[in-house]
Amino acid sequence: MEVFPAPIGGASLLLSFKPTKKDILIIGGNTLAAKRAFAALEADATVIVLARGGAAAACEELKWRANQGQLELYDLDALPCSSATLSDYWRDAKAVDTFIYTRPTRIHLVCITDTVASPKATYRRSYASAREIARECRHRRIPVNVTDMPDLCDFSFMSTHRFAGADSGQPSALQVGVTTNGHGCRLAGRIRRDIVANLPKEIGSAVESVGKLRELAKSTGGAEGEEAAQELDEDGAPDTPNEPVPQRKNEESAEERTRRRMKWVAQVSEYWPVRKLARLTDEEMDAILDGRDGLSGITRPASGSSSPTPSQGDSEISSSLHDLSLVPSRRGRIFLVGSGPGHPSLLTVATHAALTKHADLVLSDKLVPDAVLALIPAHVEVRIARKFPGNAEGAQMELMEAAVEAAKRGLTVVRLKQGDPTVYGRAGEEVIYFRAHGFEPVVVPGVTSALAGPIFAGIPVTQRGAAESFIVCTGVGRQGKEVKLPGYERGRTVVILMGVARLPQVLDALQSQLPEAAQRRDGPAYPASIPIAIIERASMPDQRVISSTLKDIAAALESVGEQRPPGMIVIGWSVLSLWDKGDMSILEDQAEQRDGDRLRKWLGEKSWRITEGLNAEWEDW
Repeated sequence: MEVFPAPIGGASLLLSFKPTKKDILIIGGNTLAAKRAFAALEADATVIVLARGGAAAACEELKWRANQGQLELYDLDALPCSSATLSDYWRDAKAVDTFIYTRPTRIHLVCITDTVASPKATYRRSYASAREIARECRHRRIPVNVTDMPDLCDFSFMSTHRFAGADSGQPSALQVGVTTNGHGCRLAGRIRRDIVANLPKEIGSAVESVGKLRELAKSTGGAEGEEAAQELDEDGAPDTPNEPVPQRKNEESAEERTRRRMKWVAQVSEYWPVRKLARLTDEEMDAILDGRDGLSGITRPASGSSSPTPSQGDSEISSSLHDLSLVPSRRGRIFLVGSGPGHPSLLTVATHAALTKHADLVLSDKLVPDAVLALIPAHVEVRIARKFPGNAEGAQMELMEAAVEAAKRGLTVVRLKQGDPTVYGRAGEEVIYFRAHGFEPVVVPGVTSALAGPIFAGIPVTQRGAAESFIVCTGVGRQGKEVKLPGYERGRTVVILMGVARLPQVLDALQSQLPEAAQRRDGPAYPASIPIAIIERASMPDQRVISSTLKDIAAALESVGEQRPPGMIVIGWSVLSLWDKGDMSILEDQAEQRDGDRLRKWLGEKSWRITEGLNAEWEDW
């Protein structure tokens, strides 16, 4: 049986190369050479250009950059052993090799660009000449790129774009690149343009803000903190930003402080809208890292006031002639609203009205996607709860206090939650809290992800002949404590929310026969062959479904690398009941004897299946 995906050749190993103060040699004086030189200069490399005819024959950009001292420009014809005719193709290779050998510093990359025709160029390098230069470079273990001759290349250039800051207009640290591996260079450019056009215009500024936030998170921890920060850097970071952590302590060591701050940066990066990240102020960054405030605003009212005013649709109060704020006479209102699993089209009419017509202030959970927040009018203030690992309890209290404070000022507050507010959304404790403070909240139901998520993955939670009942439970209790999970029943589907980050503990509780593990399960242990699916970002364009058995699901999740929260777990025979031709015989007498065949038909010779994206029909909704 094939346990891990078989590698299929033909791809490139995509790297982000940092040639800071490293020498890059470009052979050619055309506009393509200038483009390669500019890209290398932006990567802080030292650029050397060899052009036939020197500065006199080089394009205007190369001449200008040479005059500015940005690069070194040499005449290839003036080098010993260089060739001025096509018949002596091997002589240029010797000249380049001698040039490289006599350089005081090492050449790290060579790019040959004069193999393409140029309107003003009188010379075009032959394949034979380029092949000899490439051979000499490889002899010195220098990777080489030859334009339009892919068989001579050790590396290739992607179609790239560097994003600018939304406000400054200066290039940011964010770059994207596309390669078709030689199957369509023009198409790669088009794909790159489509990617750029569909990303938020503030994306470059967002990257700059997160970079600054990361440095602040690492800056105050001393030697211990720096070591902890390195462990949580990009390559060494956990696959999920929701890795379980202890509750935050009043007294922290330098290492604990840095670890906690870096984990909070990961939370912000994963959940906050791009436009909010792009607009982070220094004060907000300090508040994020130190946890002084549980909420963060996205927008401010147009009047310039620090607090929102009642919406036009809910109040007849007009502005004073002297622009004085008038205290509204009516009492405020609080709505507890469910936003559904994520796709904006799954908002209920009531939820849409609460967000677009009634809200003066929206207090949103971090899981609500940007596509839903984007529906809120620009004049409405939106704040996102900073429920980071180890800080959830404090952030929850701050959020409820903010709702009451705003409602006392006569505002309509929408407390926006993912899914349905009463399905592990802490709606009950908020209802009690608001009621105790004089406000009876209106609870607006939402489409719960516990039902919608499996549907988007092609899994019915109940199905005649496969699943007669279902149960929804959580994978973690209050303050990170373990919970008792349901035991195995063949005709029941189990949906576990908030359990993916704790998958090893969940699997142990479900399957182990040891007394300690059995105490965390209410009923019989699950067979290792039971189907299971992990559904990540259900209903969103980047939805991913990992389907396997209890025996192999941990390896399957590890194989995909970085997780995509939020995720849920679905366990039971309903997972495969609608696959291909379907299977409605699971609950028949002696059906267990055919379980091996069922699994083979479902997964084939593999141990798991990974499905990306939504049904294409959802693009029209």
